[in-house]
Amino acid sequence: MFVSSSHVLSRRRRAPRARSEHGTRGPVWLFDLDNTLHRASHAIFPRINRAMTAYIVEKLGLPPDEANRLRTDYTAKYGAVLLGLIKHHAIDPHEFLARVHELPPLVEVLRAERGIARLLAGLPGRKILLTNAPAHYALPIVEALGIRRHFERCVSIEDMADRRAWRAKPDAIMLRRLLVREGLAPYRTWLVEDTRSHLKHLRHFGIKTVWITGHLPARNSLGDAMPRSGRPHYVDIKVQSLRELRARLATGAGARRAARAARPKNTYR
Repeated sequence: MFVSSSHVLSRRRRAPRARSEHGTRGPVWLFDLDNTLHRASHAIFPRINRAMTAYIVEKLGLPPDEANRLRTDYTAKYGAVLLGLIKHHAIDPHEFLARVHELPPLVEVLRAERGIARLLAGLPGRKILLTNAPAHYALPIVEALGIRRHFERCVSIEDMADRRAWRAKPDAIMLRRLLVREGLAPYRTWLVEDTRSHLKHLRHFGIKTVWITGHLPARNSLGDAMPRSGRPHYVDIKVQSLRELRARLATGAGARRAARAARPKNTYR
């Protein structure tokens, strides 16, 4: 069963954990969505970025260039444009999410690895989708990719919110609550992301990190080069694709890291 649970329910009682195709033992994979499981930078991100900039122009009365810069600054500072707009401009979060995440026919714009469902099925353990996107955007993409059954839960940006604030990756409070609510041991948990800052800020929980780079564009919407070279110290495994991740876990350093992750070393508190 694939669930996008209300954050109200998750605060009041522990959400039931669905049994994945690989059971409840073994590693747990927290998968990002955009530019991790599909190439959002191909057509979807440009469309969303234009919609976000247009929204900022409309609501704040800024010229397009300044609105575009504000959009990228808020993304870098808060992990999501939405959080910056709420904090500094008191916009309606639900209106924003609905307005800027309208999807075109997915068959026209969706790009992903060939055989992605089979590749996900080959990763043992539980799989949870953890995305800063809203559920009405994320779920149709997962469905269109044919990978819905491989994820037991979708944690969208609405699910990350609590009574005090909206939250998004890499918010530490959000991840702490997720680990507790889902009963996840950090030493068995892998975060698979295209965004290095999310990996950097969340690795101190004791989780393992996978930086996937194959869907990243050469440059961002402002024309700045996207970092893709090297392997930062907070990245346990760097890969181009899910196919490469499967291969790395089957042999070599990736397998050794996975084996170490299966042995308890640190206790999450």
